[in-house]
Amino acid sequence: MLLQFLLQAQQVQDSTNITDAANQHIDLFKNAYDNLVEKLITWFKLLVATLPNFVLAILVLVVFYFLAKGAKSLINKTLVKWVDHKNILDLASQIVFTVIVLLGGFFALGVLNLDKTVTSLLAGAGVIGLALSFAFQDLATNFVSGVFITIQKPLRVGDLVETNDYKGIVKRIGLRAIDIEDFDGRYIIIPSKEVFQNALINYNETKYRRINLAVGVSYGDNMKEVRKLLYDTVKSVKEVSTSHADVRIDFDGFGDSSINFVARCFIDKSDENSYKIAETEIATAIKEAFDANDIMIPFPIRTLDFGIRGGEKLDEVLTLNEKNNNGKDEKQEGKNQN
Repeated sequence: MLLQFLLQAQQVQDSTNITDAANQHIDLFKNAYDNLVEKLITWFKLLVATLPNFVLAILVLVVFYFLAKGAKSLINKTLVKWVDHKNILDLASQIVFTVIVLLGGFFALGVLNLDKTVTSLLAGAGVIGLALSFAFQDLATNFVSGVFITIQKPLRVGDLVETNDYKGIVKRIGLRAIDIEDFDGRYIIIPSKEVFQNALINYNETKYRRINLAVGVSYGDNMKEVRKLLYDTVKSVKEVSTSHADVRIDFDGFGDSSINFVARCFIDKSDENSYKIAETEIATAIKEAFDANDIMIPFPIRTLDFGIRGGEKLDEVLTLNEKNNNGKDEKQEGKNQN
C-alpha cells in the first residue's frame, strides 16, 4: 500500500511539472506575439505618419529624373554644334544626367528627414573617390587627355601623324588611346596621355612637304658646277613645286671621301606615298645628271699612312727600310771579320 501511494504521488508530481512547463512555453510564445504585434503597430503608425513625406520624396525623384532626361537631351543638341565626337557627347550628357539624379536622391532623403544619411553618403563618396583616384591614376590621366584631344582636334581619323617615334595613319581616336597603322602594316595603340603630352607632327595640317636629299660628290669635281647642276636638275622634276619656296642646294660639310650637299625642295602633297615617289624621282634625276656630266659620287675611301710621321709613299718607306737593313748587315759582317 505504501509503495502504491508513493508511485501515485510521483505521478501527480510529474503531471504538475509538465503542466508548469507547458504554461511557461505558452507564456513565452504569448510574450513574443505581443511584442511582434506591438512592433508592427509602431511601424504602421510610423508609416502612416511619414506616408506624406514618402509620397513627396517619390515625387521629387520622378521630377528630377525627367529633369535629368531633359537636360541630357539639351546637352546633346547644344554640344553637337561644337563637338562632333560621339563619345564626348555621350560622356557629357551622361555626367549631367547622373548629377541631376543624385541631387534628386539627396533632396528625397532630406524630405524623409534622413539628413545624417545624406552626410554619411557624401563622406563615403569622397573617401571612395579619393581611393579610386589613386588606384586608377593612369587611367584617369589617359581619359582626361583623350577628352582634351577630342575637343582641341589636333588630329583626325585618316591623318598622317608622327608621335612617340611612331609614324602612320590614324585609325581611331578614343578617350583612352589613339590607334594608328604604320607603313609596315602594324596596328599601334598609343595611350592618349603620351600623345597629349609629347610632340605631335600632323602632316595633313599642311598640303605640302619638304624633301631634304643628301648628295655627296668627289673632291675632284668643281663645287660651283655641281651646285648649279643640282639646282637645275631638282627644279626640273615635275613633282617639285616652287610655289612655297625655291629649290636650295646647301653645303653640308667636307666628308671623309666626299663633299656633301643637301638638296631642299617642296612638293604640293603631304601623303607618304607622294613623298616617297617624289624623293625617288629626284634621286634618279640627280644620278642621271651626274652620269651625263661625268660627276662622281664617290665610294668610301681610306688613306693608309706609312712611316713614323705618316704622309710617306709606300715605295719610299720600303726603299728606306731596305737601305737600313743593308747597312745593318754590312756592320754585322765587319764585326764578324774582326
